[in-house]
Amino acid sequence: MESFKSELHQELLNNILPYWMQKMPDDANGGFLGRIDGREKVHHSAGKGAVLNARILWTFSAAYRLERKQEYLTMAERAFLYLQNYFTDKKHGGIFWELDYKGRPLNPKKQIYAQGFAIYGYSEFYRATGNPDALEAAKNLFYLIEKYAYDPEHGGYIEALDENWQIIDDMRLSAKDGNAPKTMNTHLHILEPYTNLLRVWKDPALISAQTQLIRLFCDRIVDARTKHLGLFFDWEWNAQDGGISYGHDIEAAWLLYEAAEVLGDPECIEKVKKLSVEIVNASLEGLQPDGSMIYEQTQDGHTDRDRHWWVQAETITGSYYAWMITEDKKYLSIAENCWDYVKRRLIDKINGEWFWSVCADGTPNRKDDKAGFWKCPYHNSRMCMEIFYSNK
Repeated sequence: MESFKSELHQELLNNILPYWMQKMPDDANGGFLGRIDGREKVHHSAGKGAVLNARILWTFSAAYRLERKQEYLTMAERAFLYLQNYFTDKKHGGIFWELDYKGRPLNPKKQIYAQGFAIYGYSEFYRATGNPDALEAAKNLFYLIEKYAYDPEHGGYIEALDENWQIIDDMRLSAKDGNAPKTMNTHLHILEPYTNLLRVWKDPALISAQTQLIRLFCDRIVDARTKHLGLFFDWEWNAQDGGISYGHDIEAAWLLYEAAEVLGDPECIEKVKKLSVEIVNASLEGLQPDGSMIYEQTQDGHTDRDRHWWVQAETITGSYYAWMITEDKKYLSIAENCWDYVKRRLIDKINGEWFWSVCADGTPNRKDDKAGFWKCPYHNSRMCMEIFYSNK
């Protein structure tokens, strides 16, 4: 156990965080670069995504809170100021989805997923520094989500709105996603920041929203029969897709348990504790003999066997949580075996950080980004922090 935790700590300090500190700051235009591709080429004119910047803010805020190293605070402050000064819509409120490389709005829509990650970053920055502006920014985004994105008739949150917080036709998070008004992914990443905000702001409206979100996962998003999470839903919460995302399953398992713990309702904790382990068990259908977790199974039965970086990170974290809940050592073995796979296959030992994925044939994927709109430091850094600093 001590060796496992120590290795994760060293991975965080010596590989993941240094890559982002050394390679991602945009010294010419401010903030952070929009893209480094899979062959380490910097794309200076790439657009800058809100999700990337908010996740950098969360990562280095958390690292500073736990390690108290000045270089982590410097990165967190850089991300905080850029999010405040460039990504924030000063007229309509909220966070722009994408800026161009000079910091001008390129896509001003209000994707609720991005608003959630901004809350995640701001609340963690407040936890780390006590900066009152960060807490105020997080609160303001909470109010905007609840005002414009919450569905009072059927519950849950709409996927996306335009710059003025009005309904839009194309709500997709990315080109590969279904165009549904409600998705598991966005709700998971509202649950996650609301949990973090609740740690520092015990507001009755936030407590009520989080209680409803947890109930929504238990009653609507998790399939009562299979214990997998549904992916896409219509307004009335009818499932629109029968696919399985193994990484989201196991990520949701531990984030849902964390949410219940922070909420602090004993009955809710016991209900979610049981469900969390059931979700982990369902996700393990994607676990492979080499210790890794495959990506997904689509509705038509196609299985994507690539081993994505974030899926392995969440497999390690989720199975570790399952071990803490149950004390069944098989879950700890799953975490350790997946970490062994990451060490063997996924870590880029030459350039640093992790590859986007390992292809089904075992070769590293150099076609997708090393850092960019979706390739961010928070999944793997969070894995390291969650496990190294756990009390178990």
